[in-house]
Amino acid sequence: MKTAQLQILLSLAQKAFLKRRAAEAGLDMSRYVLSSVAPESAQRFERALANLQESEGERFALAEISDLLADLPASEFGRAVAGGLPEGLSPRVRNLVAAMVEHAAARKRTAAPPWTRTVWPLESPWFATDLKRLRAHLLRVSPAAFRRRNLFVDATVGDRV
Repeated sequence: MKTAQLQILLSLAQKAFLKRRAAEAGLDMSRYVLSSVAPESAQRFERALANLQESEGERFALAEISDLLADLPASEFGRAVAGGLPEGLSPRVRNLVAAMVEHAAARKRTAAPPWTRTVWPLESPWFATDLKRLRAHLLRVSPAAFRRRNLFVDATVGDRV
């Protein structure tokens, strides 16, 4: 439900340009501008990040982020993940999301957003399992983006265990 309005000043040429682009996309100007500035994928990413703040929903939110990152076309990736992380996430979760985004960016041959460089790696290793005999395997198979952050996992973006 829309309950607010935003006004911006444009030249007549800019307004005509937006009107043409909106018509080409089959949208009214408001929907066209909104889809350009805040695409659905960016909104989905932000909702999944918000779900991370609920401890019971963490696992599902990480799976949702994984699915979203795997499905995003490279052309939409940068805008979808540009917003950064919400406050209050644990260092482990911040690193997991940053590693997922960096790993997905590498797979898509695109740059990771600048905010990933502001998430400092964990001081101690974190393993995706408590089974000590699997740790050697995780040390070997974890993707580089995860290893750099001291995270050791078997499945990553787009994978399911």
